[in-house]
Parts: sequence; structure tokens; C-alpha cells
Amino acid sequence: MSIYIVEPNKLNEVIAGKLKEYTSIKPPEGSEFWKTAYFKELAPSDTEAFWYIRCASLLRKVRKYGPIGVNKLRKLYGGKNKNRQGKKKSARAAGKIIRVALQQLEEAKLLTHQDKVGRTCTPDGISLLERTSYEILRQKNQ
Repeated sequence: MSIYIVEPNKLNEVIAGKLKEYTSIKPPEGSEFWKTAYFKELAPSDTEAFWYIRCASLLRKVRKYGPIGVNKLRKLYGGKNKNRQGKKKSARAAGKIIRVALQQLEEAKLLTHQDKVGRTCTPDGISLLERTSYEILRQKNQ
């Protein structure tokens, strides 16, 4: 359970580097124009790095909160809609980015999809997360 001890940003960056080795995980065509939510003004500036970091973050969140579906993940990645007058309301993130990233993680055999329940980590996904977090902890202690 070392994913709870390691800082999430560090873990996501290291796992993103490891996900680049998987052939099934790559930014989809046209993703450089996708915004992360409807209330955002611009798409992420570095699309390729963003894609791998988002996949790593999704893998970590599915391990932590799984089984979990796309709608719940949209809520977790959402934010405040500040584009109008009055109260600032919470808004959900874009579902396509999350759905496509989850499908790519499934192709890489890091996640599995169960009907009516959501997605869960496979033993390979759990192993990748735990080994990586253990490496980070060892480097930190040296």
C-alpha cells in the first residue's frame, strides 16, 4: 500500500515515463485540440506529456477508489465553472479524455472493465504502481 505514502505528483510523473513504453498507450489523433472540460478556455499546452500523466493519474485513482466508473472520475477531475455571474458551481471534466485513456489502459492490460461495476486494476497494474512507488521511496531514503 505504498501508493498512499508517495506524493501523487511524483508517482504520476514516474509512471507516465513508464507508460510511454507501452505501444497501446499514445495520444489519440486530434487530442491536441481537446479541452479537459467545457469551462476551460484552452487545451493543455503540452498534449503528449499531458496524455501520459493523465493515464498515470487515472491508473492511480482506479487503484485507490476502484471499482470506479467514468462519471465518478469526471467528478474527481472536474472543477469550478467560473464563466458566468453569480455562484461558482462545480462542473465535470470532459468524459471522452477519461474514457479513451481508460480504454488504452485496458488494452495495455493494466485495467479491467466489469459491467455495472466499473473499472478495477489488474495484478499487472497493481504491480506497476507498487513497484514504482517502492522505487521512489527507496530513492528518497538514500
